[in-house]
Amino acid sequence: MGKSIRTFLKHTAKDFYNQSVNPPIVRASTIIFKSMNDIKKTQRNYKKNPIGGHFDYGRQGTSTTHILQQMLRKLEESYQVYLTPTGFASIFLSIFSIVRPGDEILISDPLYSPTRVLTEDYLKEFNIKSIFYDPKNFNDLKSKISKKTKLIYVENPGSNTFEFQDLSKIVSIAKKNKIFTAIDNTWGTPYLLKPIKLGFDMSIVSATKYYSGHSDVMGGTLAVNKRAFKYVEKANKIIGFRLSPDDAYLITRGLRTLDVRLDKHQENAKKVSNFLSKNKKIKLLYPFKKGSQNYKNWKKYYKGASGLMGLKIKCKKSSVTKFLNSLKLFGYGFSWGGFESLALHQESVLKEKRKFTNLAKNEHLVRLHIGLEDSNDLINDLKESLKLIK
Repeated sequence: MGKSIRTFLKHTAKDFYNQSVNPPIVRASTIIFKSMNDIKKTQRNYKKNPIGGHFDYGRQGTSTTHILQQMLRKLEESYQVYLTPTGFASIFLSIFSIVRPGDEILISDPLYSPTRVLTEDYLKEFNIKSIFYDPKNFNDLKSKISKKTKLIYVENPGSNTFEFQDLSKIVSIAKKNKIFTAIDNTWGTPYLLKPIKLGFDMSIVSATKYYSGHSDVMGGTLAVNKRAFKYVEKANKIIGFRLSPDDAYLITRGLRTLDVRLDKHQENAKKVSNFLSKNKKIKLLYPFKKGSQNYKNWKKYYKGASGLMGLKIKCKKSSVTKFLNSLKLFGYGFSWGGFESLALHQESVLKEKRKFTNLAKNEHLVRLHIGLEDSNDLINDLKESLKLIK
């Protein structure tokens, strides 16, 4: 990028025409041209340079969405970035672009629930086979590669159970077998990990989370390298997923402070994890334990850690409920990545058909998002509530 990420985020995407710090919101469906020749010229320019921001219809975006694309393209160090109305739409686009009937997908077992439904249930109806591998065992992934494997889909860390994988090994085996790779990088964002630079073909981020940072907008991004571009570009035209200019504006505004917020999330999460790691009632799922495989793989690839973590608690369900309901500073809700702390009992994990990452009997999974509050207040809140776990 030629400058540090901190400086880049603050000084990119200015509107020099209007001299405003943030680019204006440009809404459009119909684009008016001066002549038919002008239309043809725009279309020719698109064919020569499809990432240059040549618009002939509103579905292609506006200057507002294009500015966000260019900002993220540099942040991801990718060939192109696609903007979608939700994080899951980016997941769907990555898979839809690559796989076809008769293909197989290798998927890490701890998976975001909607992604599991898509791959395990719906794709089966289109003769696409989804095979799940153990994220703790690279040889398990390696042994399941076949001539039909078209895509290796990774969540890192694993959804809810937070396993960190050896990403270079996955990229290496995929390249050797000419298999496409995609990774959900929402936990770290390209501020902490740059998957395209590492060798992945596609990198997914739910912009709803840390990009926005304020829990008031939904969106998704799919960064691609040049190899994946022609497949995703074609699919993107067909399915018509588009982020609105208004949401693009809010995400651009949120990106300005991505570094500051993630640094604070990490600082708070580290203090909270130090406290929780000493509690014998719980098993902490966060890269804090030096010497563990998760810690080694996290340290190998990431510049830092975000604010999302898990707790495994072996007790009666009523105790978990009492613990959660007594928290004063943690909201109860889905999603995460905003300024606020959240807590959620992940009951849905018990109902999923996980092969390698299921919970033991009477074991409960609680997800915490550590927000931007005072860490001492969060720790005191947790300390009082944990007394209720018997």
